Amino acid sequence: MYAALWRVLPGPWWVRLLIVLVLAAAVLYGLFFYVFPWASDILYPQEVTVE
Repeated sequence: MYAALWRVLPGPWWVRLLIVLVLAAAVLYGLFFYVFPWASDILYPQEVTVE
């Protein structure tokens, strides 16, 4: 899968690397600021009790 993504991206290897890093940063940003807060409202981790 990653090899296919690498072949699809345009430019020399350093441009591909830059594109992959920007895409990874965008995915992490989306996870930390949209997905994880939404999931924490559903999962309620602060209401866990351990005896």
